Amino acid sequence: MGLYAEHVVPRIVDLTLRGPDVERIRERVCFGLSGEVLEVGFGSGRNLPHMPVAVTKVLAVDPSSVGRDMAAERVDASPVAVEWVGLDGEHLPLPDGSADHALSTWTLCTIPDVDLALREVRRVLRPGGTLHFVEHGLAPDPRTARRQHRFTPVQRRIAGGCHLDRPIDELIGAAGFRIDRLDTYLGARPAAFGWFYEGVATPV
Repeated sequence: MGLYAEHVVPRIVDLTLRGPDVERIRERVCFGLSGEVLEVGFGSGRNLPHMPVAVTKVLAVDPSSVGRDMAAERVDASPVAVEWVGLDGEHLPLPDGSADHALSTWTLCTIPDVDLALREVRRVLRPGGTLHFVEHGLAPDPRTARRQHRFTPVQRRIAGGCHLDRPIDELIGAAGFRIDRLDTYLGARPAAFGWFYEGVATPV
């Protein structure tokens, strides 16, 4: 990981994914979590204040040491225990069936092999576990989608590998999940950067 990706990108992400509207989304996505929760893309820990009281531990995965430093104050203030378990969502150092639920918030856009990462999440979920997610991805409007395809190569270079044009629902389904709830909406502008997929999925 280069200096820009390590030191600048985590701060950009933290700045852009904050504010009342984003916090309301985080609260909705975390609703219903319990037990030990695998969070892929823990970042600066902004989901911690929204964890339900039924959550006993967060198994945190994130490649950025800067993100960990930024998260330290939130981790210390949280009643939920946080255990750092890995750097890479594609290769989770966890046994099969070791997490009650999983959480991903604006993370799947950056993982190089997103299919492998989702299959890893599926592997470590216990029976009855669910994946809670909110992601940005491919818009249904053809004009916006064309912009996303055009902008993605530049976005990947300046935003830590971020893809604007991933069909999030299709990727989750192809990895062996059934999507139980899905809301798609324009969550931020411009539209090419802000088409959101929010929902819950169950392994099948």
